[in-house]
Amino acid sequence: MQWKQLNCRTDCRYYCMMQREGERQSHGLSPVKYHGKWPFIRVSVFQEPLSSALSAVNLLMHFTGWLSFFLLVNYKLPVRPQTKRTYYEYTGLWHIYAILSMNAWFWSSIFHTRDIDLTEKLDYSSAVALLGYSLILSLLRIFNVKDEATRVMFAAPILAFVTTHILYLNFYELDYGWNMKVCVVMAVVQLLAWAIWAGVTQHPSRFKLWVVVFGGALAMLLEVYDFPPYKGYADAHSMWHASTIPLTYLWWSFIKDDAEFRTSTLIKKAK
Repeated sequence: MQWKQLNCRTDCRYYCMMQREGERQSHGLSPVKYHGKWPFIRVSVFQEPLSSALSAVNLLMHFTGWLSFFLLVNYKLPVRPQTKRTYYEYTGLWHIYAILSMNAWFWSSIFHTRDIDLTEKLDYSSAVALLGYSLILSLLRIFNVKDEATRVMFAAPILAFVTTHILYLNFYELDYGWNMKVCVVMAVVQLLAWAIWAGVTQHPSRFKLWVVVFGGALAMLLEVYDFPPYKGYADAHSMWHASTIPLTYLWWSFIKDDAEFRTSTLIKKAK
């Protein structure tokens, strides 16, 4: 109760907001935002119940996807006879991606349960960290960067920018408009990079990648073009959470296909 700041003051704010919205609805007026958020109907302690539940489902999808990838590369695919390590050069990077993804969706679920300063900063920071790392990983895979020194050169400027941006949000100003621009740019760059690569490569699972890229682009429009919650529950943001569930399943399916494809290719070259 204390860390969620569920007290008399927050209850008064909530019921005052709902009463005001009831009056506006009776006059045929559209909902408005309060403190930057739509008037959602609270369920128990869940401030945005649908977004919170869908965030938890996304977390579960990433966990099951990562688990199936882990089992594939560690127990099903052949390993290098000399080192007993996987042929797939990006295994470790995808493990880090899985951890950052699950962390981001965990804090998203917590933030939509209760919006306070701490949960808001953790949610935004985790999302930015995931987008920044996803951009790095996409460039490393697309350009097939395997040398550690070259990987550092690719990652360093993006990592420096993302770190600075997170520090800016947490310790200077939580600028929502600037943060949205940064996230959209990082998302668009990696979607374009994957789209171009899928168009020029002969990867056997490029069609899965096409679906993820175009599905992700369409889903991102829900973040840009907002609309009030239907029946007090389903707004554009929650619909974005819903759309990422099947895309996450397909994305991890592509990652597993990529591990199998690269392994078979490297084994053929070795022979």
